[in-house]
Amino acid sequence: MTPLLDAYLPRYSYRELHSCDVAAAPRTIIEAAAAYQPDSDPLYRRMIALREMPMRLGMQSAGTKSNRPAPFGFQNFTLLERRDDVGLAYGLIGRFWRTNFGLVSVPDADAYLHFSEPGVAKLALGFSVSEGPGGSRRLTTETRVFCPDLSSRLKFAPYWYLIRPVSGLIRHRALSAIKRASEEAAAGAI
Repeated sequence: MTPLLDAYLPRYSYRELHSCDVAAAPRTIIEAAAAYQPDSDPLYRRMIALREMPMRLGMQSAGTKSNRPAPFGFQNFTLLERRDDVGLAYGLIGRFWRTNFGLVSVPDADAYLHFSEPGVAKLALGFSVSEGPGGSRRLTTETRVFCPDLSSRLKFAPYWYLIRPVSGLIRHRALSAIKRASEEAAAGAI
């Protein structure tokens, strides 16, 4: 479990959790997690392009090609909190089942915490570090989604079950990249 997420999204409708063991100090791992950019992964770029294809085709047919948003990525999230020896928490609010994600601008953690609107889901993404086996550290990534009403749960459920397998694969790849960066940084510090 990602402890920081308890402060930002203690109740949730959907959850995904993945972890790996890392031979590095907690601060080094959190620094690597904070520096990680999903768009450095070719699989992530291909899956986001596929996910955004309906939106981009719609924009192209509507003649709004010049106003195309950047591909979805961490820049869409709000950093909610960072504790160098514990973890990171990011937030995102929207109607994720829509072709354009239906994102709501969230300037800071306070706005995220106090946002409450029917039909709009809240997502929290976290990375945390805890004690692992044999003196290693356990790096965990967790995603929680809260749908505030039946309507949003019914709209989000098919989307969640469609993207979840790919999301899980992407999370495992992210954990591997963060593990590699952490262990390389730890080896370079010796």
